[in-house]
Amino acid sequence: MHKLLGKWGAPVLCVVLLAGAVVVPTAGADSPTRTGDVQAFRGLGTWVDVYDYVPGFPEGGGPPPVSVDSVDDMHALGVKTLYLQSAQDDTRITGDTVAPKLLGAFLRRAHDRGIRVVAWYLPKFADIAADLRRIKALAGFRSGGEQFDGIALDLEWIQGVPDPKARNAALVKLAKRARRVVRDRPLGAIVLDPVLLEDVNTKYWPRFPWKKVADAFDVWLPMTYWTNRETASGFRDGFVYADENIRRVRKRIGDPDAAVHPIGGIADQASTEDYIGFVHAAKRRDAIGWSVYDFNTTTSANWPWLRGR
Repeated sequence: MHKLLGKWGAPVLCVVLLAGAVVVPTAGADSPTRTGDVQAFRGLGTWVDVYDYVPGFPEGGGPPPVSVDSVDDMHALGVKTLYLQSAQDDTRITGDTVAPKLLGAFLRRAHDRGIRVVAWYLPKFADIAADLRRIKALAGFRSGGEQFDGIALDLEWIQGVPDPKARNAALVKLAKRARRVVRDRPLGAIVLDPVLLEDVNTKYWPRFPWKKVADAFDVWLPMTYWTNRETASGFRDGFVYADENIRRVRKRIGDPDAAVHPIGGIADQASTEDYIGFVHAAKRRDAIGWSVYDFNTTTSANWPWLRGR
C-alpha cells in the first residue's frame, strides 16, 4: 500500500446544473505550488463514496444507505472532516460533478455542523483533459456560498493506462496541472500503500513517481488497509501496517515532516484491537489525522476507539 514493526512500535500492512449549486471556473496559476494549508485534513475523518449516497448506485437498486441526515450522526460521532466522492467517470453521472443539488446539500449540512468537506475524485489517466475538467469543477463548486475545504485525488486506477511508464507520465502531468487548477485550495494524494507496491505486488504500479509529484500535494493519505493482508505476512495488524506505511510514505517523498493522514480499513473487517492500534500508530507517527474506510461499514462500537478514547 524490510523491517517489520511489532506491537506498539518495537522493531521486528476506488454538468447538469441544478438549483442551489453553481460551478464557477477557476483560473490557473503559473506554477504548481503547495499551499501548506492542511487544516481540512486534520483530525478524525470519515469516507463516503458514490455507491453509498447517490441514487442509482447502490447494489440491488435500493435507497442509498447514507443521506444528508447522516451528517448529523457524523457530527455526534466526533467527525471533523467528511471525505465525499464528488466526481466520477461514469455514464450515470451527466456532468463534471456528482448530482450537484445533492452534493450541495451535503456540503451545506456539513458546514452547518462544523464539519469540513474534502471532495475526492478517482482519475483514470486515459483522458487527462477529462480528469482535469472534473477537478476544476470541484475546485469551482459553490452551493449557498459554500465551497469544498479541500480536494483529494484517489491515485490507484491502472486499467486506463496499463503501461506503467505511460501511466506515471500521465500522473505527473495531471498532478502538476491539478495543482494549478485548485490554486490555494489544499490538495491531497490518496495513494496506494507502499507495502503493497513494494512487498505484496511489485507489478501492480512499478516505480510510482513519489518525488516527481511531491510538490503538487499538501497532504498524503495512504490506504493502509491491513485487512487486505495475510496474517502470515505480519501486516494484518492495524498498528503494524499503518505505522510502516506512514514511515515509508515520508521516506519515498523525501520529507520526514510530510503531512500524512492514514486511511485504515476495511472497516467491517477490522477488529477492535486493530482500531486501537491504528489510531496509536497515527499518533505515534505524528499524523495530522486519521480515518477508516468507510462510514457505512464502521460499527457504532468502534467510533469511541477512532476518537482515541
